[in-house]
Amino acid sequence: MTRTCPFVVGIACFAILGCVTVVQSQVTLEVTEGNSTCIKAELSASFSITYDTANGTRTVTVPLPGSAVVGVASSCGGDGRSPWLVALFGDGHALGLSFSSNDSLYSVANLTLQYNLSDVSTFPEANSTDVVTVETTSVGMVARVNTTYRCISASSVIVGGATVTFSNVTMEAYMTGDDLSPNESVCTADQIFTTAPPPPPSTTTAAPAPVPTPPGTPNQGSYSVSNSNGTVCLLARMALQLNISHFSASQNKTIQEVVNLLPNQTTSSGSCDPTSATLVLTQGSATNLSFLFTLNTTSNRYHLTGLSVVAAWSDMTAPFITSNSSLDYLRGSLGRSYMCISEQTLAVDHNFSLNTFQLQVQPFDITRGQFTQADECQLDQDNMLIPIVVGAALAGLVLIVLIAYLIGRKKSHAGYQTI
Repeated sequence: MTRTCPFVVGIACFAILGCVTVVQSQVTLEVTEGNSTCIKAELSASFSITYDTANGTRTVTVPLPGSAVVGVASSCGGDGRSPWLVALFGDGHALGLSFSSNDSLYSVANLTLQYNLSDVSTFPEANSTDVVTVETTSVGMVARVNTTYRCISASSVIVGGATVTFSNVTMEAYMTGDDLSPNESVCTADQIFTTAPPPPPSTTTAAPAPVPTPPGTPNQGSYSVSNSNGTVCLLARMALQLNISHFSASQNKTIQEVVNLLPNQTTSSGSCDPTSATLVLTQGSATNLSFLFTLNTTSNRYHLTGLSVVAAWSDMTAPFITSNSSLDYLRGSLGRSYMCISEQTLAVDHNFSLNTFQLQVQPFDITRGQFTQADECQLDQDNMLIPIVVGAALAGLVLIVLIAYLIGRKKSHAGYQTI
């Protein structure tokens, strides 16, 4: 969601909560309440932002500097308010992270980035002097309660016309002590899946590990996203199946698990911008799936650019988190929906892929809350082509037999003469 209003932190008059230090390329940010620390983050971040100029568009990369400070909007939460960590930097720029939790997990529920286009040193020749705020609920940082989230690997989050890249992250919210917990929830990108060595020989025969039952074809669900005035801006009908490779606690090895998304237990949310649209599907506290569509205003074509998943299934040793923001799936034309009834596999990385069935999506230019005419996928076109080719071949064969019969009959008549 994009807004051109000032971010609630109050750039002109911020207060310092806690302290800020720099360790090499990392910034350490702490949110305190009284003498207690509730949020602590040690991280590196950079922001790739595209903006308009008189000669087109320009993209700049802005690092989170060591001079970043914790702003007055930062809070430990309570009374119905979410915990917030807000880092202020440069001439009117801010990064905000809000958190949510359940009995077993906490996560970054919302990422907000504010940038000030009137900062000519950062945004030279910008057409606008607005303070722009973009936000997303698709962040992918999840950890178990009372553990530290750790992700040394670089990970990117697309938010509006910007991309936020994190690295070297150690962070904890809802802290019970003044320092990060020694227990860690490690992101998927940092995990090295290995198979444990076999146990020593035993005189008793162990029961074989149960073989997972294939889940079958998933049921189709209907999902939608509305903008701030209640108008539907994204529609989706699809049946989804997740393929995840993770380390199994019960089997003590890496396994591939196939799980269907259950529409009757899944809620949808998201946001829409003129050139991007996000659909977030949440099944309880165990599965979160996010789709990012982008529109090319030159070609008037859209496609699925980003796909991310957060899964905290019972047999996982740690929450599974992965994303890919450089995809090229589900390509459609502006003003039309995209349809693919056939099963197709969307590969995200070597540990995660998504199977789709009976899919129809339209992320832009919705008319009266309904799908418009569809662009069909190549798989459906090929499936339609096969019976046409077979039918044509059979028709040709029948025609050949008929012609041969008529020729043979004519020759047979010619062999007899009337006396």
